[in-house]
Parts: sequence; structure tokens; C-alpha cells
Amino acid sequence: MKYNFDEIVHREGSHCFKYDFREQLFGTNDVLPMWIADMEFKTPDFVVAAVKERAAHEIYGYAHLPAAFCDAARNWVKKKHGWEIQNSWISFSPGVVPALSALILALTQPGDKIITQLPVYPPFISTVKNHGRQLINNSLACQNGRYRMDFTNLEQKIDSRVKMILLSSPHNPTGRVWENKELMQLGEICLAHDIVIVSDEIHSDMVFKPHRHIPMAMLSKKIARQTITCIAPSKTFNMAGLSTSVIIAENPKHKIAFDNMLATLHIHGGNIFSYPALAAAYNHGSDWLEQLLDYLGKNIDFAVDFIEEHLPVIKTHKPEASYLLWLDCRAMGLDDGALFKFMVEKARVGLNNGIDFGGEGKGFMRLNVACPRAMLQEALVRIAGAVNGPAAS
Repeated sequence: MKYNFDEIVHREGSHCFKYDFREQLFGTNDVLPMWIADMEFKTPDFVVAAVKERAAHEIYGYAHLPAAFCDAARNWVKKKHGWEIQNSWISFSPGVVPALSALILALTQPGDKIITQLPVYPPFISTVKNHGRQLINNSLACQNGRYRMDFTNLEQKIDSRVKMILLSSPHNPTGRVWENKELMQLGEICLAHDIVIVSDEIHSDMVFKPHRHIPMAMLSKKIARQTITCIAPSKTFNMAGLSTSVIIAENPKHKIAFDNMLATLHIHGGNIFSYPALAAAYNHGSDWLEQLLDYLGKNIDFAVDFIEEHLPVIKTHKPEASYLLWLDCRAMGLDDGALFKFMVEKARVGLNNGIDFGGEGKGFMRLNVACPRAMLQEALVRIAGAVNGPAAS
């Protein structure tokens, strides 16, 4: 089946955060929303069919986690990444961010230190602080637009109070796909200091060749027992609203602590539509994903080429994974408030403010290119017109 990613789907009025929250976030509805990380493409037909089939049974009562959920997740990670896992390692979570909170509560104590690597997905910052843990920043180093881990700085910041590291892999917002040697070095450091690794691998399905995602827990038996992995079909198949994710922990101590915390918080049960939707996505999604990646790759090429030609004041690079461009706008000479205001009021485009990803994001913005190319072109033309004047469009 040939999927049409050029189709414009109107989402206003569907209680869609991306569109129907514009007034609250940007102060106006007159912006093209290119921010939050969901896609403008229809959720795949096989996922929609699975939800409709379950909806046809007209009792929506409590549901338990079916074996089909675990089987689908297990088979998917084996097929996509060559990672052999067991159903007994799998837990449900109503999303990766709730899982981060539950893992912090289950495996650390107030006052403990948790390492993050800025710039990073904002909930990595807020979940640590909101639960009374101390955020330790091991900033990523950047050379010629490519980010890397700073292991010297990491080891300098580790003491006996460091209990956990939150790893974004592939990395959001920079688009890095960590290589084996980087992950191994990180894993060995964490083993030496008994630091639990929480690896958010939600973008792991959307990796562009020749890059290859390596699950942290695949590196060695010892690292696997030190790692909890978070995956979900939400980004890959545009089904974030179904609030379902898979948490994989080989270490029984970690899994039991996590499951108990979810039960304590009463968030251990998924909605009845999320279970069949996840199974359908992972069982039938390979061809759809292949077509999606081809389209996203062309969108990224289009955007990078356009920015290079028409917006030389903004620097960016091709991400190795996912559909998020990290835009370096520092040469525009605007502070973060003024930059955000410029994009909203002058360009009429809604982007993520880089400063929300930590101080290392100062002067940056994040652009979501997972949309029909006509929409992406319109957004870029608006930005170019605002920056260079109407003649640029």
C-alpha cells in the first residue's frame, strides 16, 4: 500500500494540543504550529482499524494487560534492533514521561542527584526538580554542529549521591544517534559508580541510514541489569494521544520497584484502546515506517537546503534520527524572549523555544518537519520573509 504523506489533514477543533492550544501558548491562533513532537500525518490505517474494532464492543470497562501487547513489543525490538527481550521484563506505562517520574520515585530518594545532558527534552529537567531530586548537568559538547558526550566532565560530577542518569537515545533535540563506543563508555562509568541508567529510546525507530540505533541494554549483561529502557509507538506511528508505552527492565529489582510505584500512583492500567493499537502498530507497521522515513528524509533535506540558501543567519544540521531540526539562531542577535516573539509575531510560526531545553539551548529553536511538504515550505517561507524581508519569499 502506498501512503499519502502529502495530504493536509485539518485538526482544529479536535481537542488537539498542537492547534487548539495555540492561543494559550503563543498568544494567537495565527501561527503555523511546528512545535510539539507529533506528526501531521494520519495515524496508520491498521492502528485506526484496531481501535475501531475494539470500540465496536460497547462496554469500555477495566482491562488487563494482554499477552499480545508484550508479544508485539518483544517482536518489534527484535526485528528492528536485534534485541532479544522477554515478556517478563516488560511493563506498561501511560507514557514515557510518567515512567520517568515513577522511576525517579521508585529508585531514588529526595536529595539524591540525577544526571541529565543538556540541551535535552524539557521533562528530563522538570521531573527531577519536581520530585525533590538534585539535577546535575553533564552538558553535551558541540563541534561543527554535532553533539557528543563529555565524559571528562561527567566523571568530575559523579559522587556518592549520584544515583541515576537520564539518557535521551536518540537524542532530543539534537538528533544524535549515539555510537557503540559512546554508549559503552557511558555504561562502564555508570557500572563503576552503581548509577541506574534510564534510557528514553522513544525516537529509536526513526533513524536514518547509515546510522543505527543501539539499545543501551544490548551492550552487555551487566549494563542491561543497570538499565531501564523506555520505548513507545507514539512518535513512530503518531498515536501519542493513546498514552501507551513499554518499559523494559531485565533487573527484577528495578521492574518490581517500578510496577509497585505505578500501582501506588494508580496509573498501572492502560485504556482499552491503547493495548490493541500498540499491538497493531508493532505487528503491521514495518512498511508504513519505511515509507515514512523516506518522506521525512526528503523533508529534512528540503528544510536544510532551504535554510542554507535563504536563511544563512540560521544554522542547522541534518539529524541522524527523528523529525526535529535544532536551529541555531544566535547570529540573529536576539535574546530568547525576543526570538520567540519574532517567530510568533513576524514569521507567524510556532516553534519550541530552545531555552526550554536548558541553558545550552539559549538562542536555539526546535522545528518539527513531520508534516506535508507544502506545510513545511510555507513555514520556511514565512521565516525567510520575516528575517530577510518579503522579497525573500
